[in-house]
Amino acid sequence: MATIKSLNKWANARSYYIIDIIRIALGVVLFIKGVQFINDFNLLSELFTPLEKIFGGMLLIHLVIPAHLIGGLLLVFGLLTRWAVIVQIPLLIGAVLINITGEMVTSNLILASVTLLLTIFFLFFGSGKHSVDYYLKMQK
Repeated sequence: MATIKSLNKWANARSYYIIDIIRIALGVVLFIKGVQFINDFNLLSELFTPLEKIFGGMLLIHLVIPAHLIGGLLLVFGLLTRWAVIVQIPLLIGAVLINITGEMVTSNLILASVTLLLTIFFLFFGSGKHSVDYYLKMQK
């Protein structure tokens, strides 16, 4: 707990608008990706064909969409940022692995890799000073 408090103090002392804009853009990208998966569910199910034989493979397919939608919205507002990012990291690792082991689409690989790196950054950095988390913390 002390580590998280020290990370929050460090992040709040160095909170710049550009980092908030990047956090909001990351949330928008995740939300849009969730909407794309809703519109083209066949694409998502094709990506997960190797996991169909695994127990819970269909459950994973149905968890990706709400995780992207809800996680994207939470990141946009800066609410529960670290929790939203923790949920996204395994999905993004899977996206990178699917792009590497399956059909290689370089634009998807670059998008998944950059998104993964940004989520890891926000796992440590937090939501920053211009977020709902910071506002709620200051209200106490």
